[in-house]
Amino acid sequence: MDLITAVHNKGLVVDGAMSTALEKLGVNTQNNLWTAIALVNDLEKVYQVHWDYFQAGAQLTITNTYQANVQGFLKAGYSQQQAQQFIAQAVQIAKQARSDYEKKTGRHNFVAGTIGSYGAYLADGSEYRGDYHLTTQELLDFHLPRLQVILKQEPDCLAIETQPQLFETQTLLNWMQNNDSTVPIYVSFTLRDPKTLSDGTTLAQAIKVINQYPQVFAAGVNCIAPAWVLPAVQQIHTQTTKEIIVYPNSGSSYDPQSKTWQPLSEKIDFYSLAKTWYHAGAHLIGGCCTTGVKEIQAIAQAFEEL
Repeated sequence: MDLITAVHNKGLVVDGAMSTALEKLGVNTQNNLWTAIALVNDLEKVYQVHWDYFQAGAQLTITNTYQANVQGFLKAGYSQQQAQQFIAQAVQIAKQARSDYEKKTGRHNFVAGTIGSYGAYLADGSEYRGDYHLTTQELLDFHLPRLQVILKQEPDCLAIETQPQLFETQTLLNWMQNNDSTVPIYVSFTLRDPKTLSDGTTLAQAIKVINQYPQVFAAGVNCIAPAWVLPAVQQIHTQTTKEIIVYPNSGSSYDPQSKTWQPLSEKIDFYSLAKTWYHAGAHLIGGCCTTGVKEIQAIAQAFEEL
């Protein structure tokens, strides 16, 4: 069964945070490369994260390339060739974990090659504000060195995720439409409130624009508070017939100075919430920063019962 058929049949359980899982395995992500540092000398731990999420019930795993961009590796002292190798290995290791898991269980899962925003490269929380302004060419100069490496590794789909700006997202989609129009894509935005993207564009307007791209099979939101998911899904549902994808964080707030998420005293019931979001129209559901195996297990259990 291919990805699009699987999505249309019942939807998919998406995996959880790469950062939280790597940190639990002892990887120090307190640097500008963030989780991409694990691609340098902890590749086996990246494999373990994918494997653990598959065991938890995830059917779509996201590669560790969100903040793995060529410019970031160059800034950290690595060569262009090394940067490209790290990015390629991130996709390869996810596909390897998927293949090994299928050999063991017979379950076929999927791999999404992720493209984070320019704001993620700035490593100052800009992906939650979108307050940077680059031209189309500047954005392409930034994104293409990573994007083209990822595409060569043939993931099942491309994830243009954690996007605070409609303009940046359109720039990537336009390039894909003109250069590689057969690759399935999902798009997910960050929000300043349940009806507004981080850059001030209304969510409704953004979804109307996304509707113009046939290769986008799903649109939605990620790394937002769980309380914002339902109203966002309801808003998206009125604007599109595409599938809806959501993977919120746990509701914790991010401190860009310390590069840490503040602890939460409240426990989020992802099992019940997943059912609510699914019935509202979101059929791809997972977790983002500060979520882990337990949250994905809860979502997978909800999917089993739906």
